[in-house]
Amino acid sequence: MNAHQMHGMGTDTVSADWPTLQVDEVERLLHRFALPGGAVRAIRWHSPRPFSAAAEVETGAGTLFVKRHHRSLRNARTLGEEHGFIAHLRRHGAPVPQLLHTPAGDSALELGDWTYEVQRAATGQDIYRDATSWSPFTSNAHAHAAGRALAELHRAAAGHSAAPRSTTLLVGNFRLFGQPDPVAALAQDLHCRPSLAAALQSRDWQKELRRHLLPWHARAQPHLHALPPALWTHGDWHASNLLWRGDGPHAEVSAVFDFGLADRSFALYDLATAIERNLIPWLDLDGGGRAVAELDQLDALLYGYASVLPLDVAQLRTLAALLPLVHADFALSEIEYFAGITGSQENADIAYERYLLGHADWFGSDEGQHLLRHLQRLVEAAA
Repeated sequence: MNAHQMHGMGTDTVSADWPTLQVDEVERLLHRFALPGGAVRAIRWHSPRPFSAAAEVETGAGTLFVKRHHRSLRNARTLGEEHGFIAHLRRHGAPVPQLLHTPAGDSALELGDWTYEVQRAATGQDIYRDATSWSPFTSNAHAHAAGRALAELHRAAAGHSAAPRSTTLLVGNFRLFGQPDPVAALAQDLHCRPSLAAALQSRDWQKELRRHLLPWHARAQPHLHALPPALWTHGDWHASNLLWRGDGPHAEVSAVFDFGLADRSFALYDLATAIERNLIPWLDLDGGGRAVAELDQLDALLYGYASVLPLDVAQLRTLAALLPLVHADFALSEIEYFAGITGSQENADIAYERYLLGHADWFGSDEGQHLLRHLQRLVEAAA
């Protein structure tokens, strides 16, 4: 039995889906990377994140971050797509971790049922190490710094012309809901996504999408007919994926990591995702409470972003239109993961009901409307 705990779909931790990394396993792996002085001294920390097994490892060659994926989720090819983006970002000055390579030049290594990657630990304070998704920044200064860092990442990402990810599992994009008819697009997609098709077959999903999400899509459609230029993006811009230096008004992002959801989308998608991930406390809804958005942090995030890449009126309007929909493609991807990889019907149901449908519904609530009106005021101020 795996005693390690991971973040669950709610506020509680649960037993991890994947076994923890062990010292002898990591030693065998590092031998493949031929790292001088790379003998394992200790595994200092096991990540509580749910989709893989990851650990901080002390070695004679310094601190490393080792991550293991099941090959049904990530093989060397699909992980290599992510690594190609990280390499591009490093070449263009972004503060992302250094990937280690085997003597043959591989950064993703398949061994048995698993696919591994190894990175040098980045520099900075891991302030949000144990923070769950959808938890806010600790200060407006951190929100501002995160917005600025996101814009800098987007600037560094320009020119990465790789094709979109070749997997639909746990990637962040707007591939279906960016189309004129998302229901028809999903129906077509299900022919090559059997796990998702099986998870949806007992539901009247077409009717439910038309009821819960398509009204938002119809409102967004005028802003989506000419989406911004395609760009590879992070896809999961949350405080827990950032390292920090300094504090108070001088706080800065020192490193960006966890590009597991990265894919080809566009900059405003990533910015809307940052708002959805950090500034709406979705888990407060689980016990019947209210989810009240962090509007001061929203302003700080947007001001930080605009200090590097200014946002015009049309972009702010598109951003507001995206927000009720930005989660949808990833929610379907999560349903597919839980149904096809971990076999958790309970988690697949939560992803469908609370996440896919529930998050869209929230924007029709008093709290959601308050957030959208706040963005409208920002649009009017910029006009």
